Amino acid sequence: MTDDTVLLLRRAGFGPTVAEVGAARQLGYASTLSGVLTPTGPDVGATSAPTPDLGPDPFTLLPRATDAQRAEGDRRRTEQTISLARWWLDRMTVADHQAVEKLVFFWHGHWATSVAKVRSAQLMLGQLRAFREARDFADLAHRMVLDRALVYWLDGQHNKKAAPNENLARELFELFMLGVGQYTERDIKEAGRALAGWRVILDRESPVSDPQHRDTGRKTILGVTDTFDADSLVELLLRQPACGRFIASRLWFRYASSTRPIPERTREAMVAAFPAPMAMLKALFADEAFQQTRGTLVQQPVEWLVGAMRHLGLRPAAMPDKVFTQMYWAMEALGQRPFAPPSVGGWPAGTAWLTSAAAQTRLTIAGMLVDLLRPGPLTPEAVAHLLCVDTWTDRTYAVLRDARNDRLKLILGLVSPEYLVT
Repeated sequence: MTDDTVLLLRRAGFGPTVAEVGAARQLGYASTLSGVLTPTGPDVGATSAPTPDLGPDPFTLLPRATDAQRAEGDRRRTEQTISLARWWLDRMTVADHQAVEKLVFFWHGHWATSVAKVRSAQLMLGQLRAFREARDFADLAHRMVLDRALVYWLDGQHNKKAAPNENLARELFELFMLGVGQYTERDIKEAGRALAGWRVILDRESPVSDPQHRDTGRKTILGVTDTFDADSLVELLLRQPACGRFIASRLWFRYASSTRPIPERTREAMVAAFPAPMAMLKALFADEAFQQTRGTLVQQPVEWLVGAMRHLGLRPAAMPDKVFTQMYWAMEALGQRPFAPPSVGGWPAGTAWLTSAAAQTRLTIAGMLVDLLRPGPLTPEAVAHLLCVDTWTDRTYAVLRDARNDRLKLILGLVSPEYLVT
């Protein structure tokens, strides 16, 4: 198989298995690209990872909780969050429609929302469903502006006509839809008014409109005057030329290169496909500039972990509870735990993941994974085949050759530069 097809499979999903590599070898780049981005039929693999029934948020049953009840409620919330993360990592690992799962993960980093503040796993699951069910970016933006987890995360429930809160409006412009420099402070203030009057209630499926705190007056946003509300504000932002260009740039940043700027020709080809994200990705992957990004993208920890589990034939659902829980908190030490981005700006990229502390944690996690197997016998070539790595550098090959046992060879392969950087 050509290096270009390997690159496509690694970037579009969470790491191709040996079987997927073999199939792609037969199909070639163009057919593989179409198959990956427009999969047909149900996702059989994903059906083996059904959505968990979390039950109600513990605090919906505790309107006047004692200190002891609150502590127990917090404990149950943590359990539910770990259960939710376990399911999502499991689905990412076993799903056949890898590009779909990778896009859901991309949206989680783009509309970055943290359970550390939201606290409710049920709200986070609702947001994840929206990422998966949205028809395109336009549909997703309409869902997100009234998403309970995002509204709560960005203090939307405190946004009232008499006391505006502009957090959600600001991030909607800057981080989610337009990018820096595409608006004024007046635009933010007026948009904040358009988003006022919504409350988040744990046992309601959607935010609750509070008419006394809505602002139905006329607002001027981006030069347009109207009685904007949440939906009409999103429609206005979607019509801005900057919107498609911004989303194209964000896709390039996560799928192509976090260090090389997107070529203008590539961006325009992607904008022509906006707001359909898979069509935008097809334009990206079909552009010759994509192949030139080889070796410039460091895998995010979740991408690395899911790819490792796919290559080793492991899945979180089958792990002993103690092992998964240890791995879950080790991901926190590594810097990326599902549902817990460090800020509304999402997770970092590039060399931020290649610190000495991260390397040590990655070794620990790789060891936990390999200890669930009985590897061997393994040569450096066999490790490369298993992990779908094209080739080792002389330095890595020598390290693998001299490793004292098969367990260590596999661990070192999982943390090698050739595996971490695509």
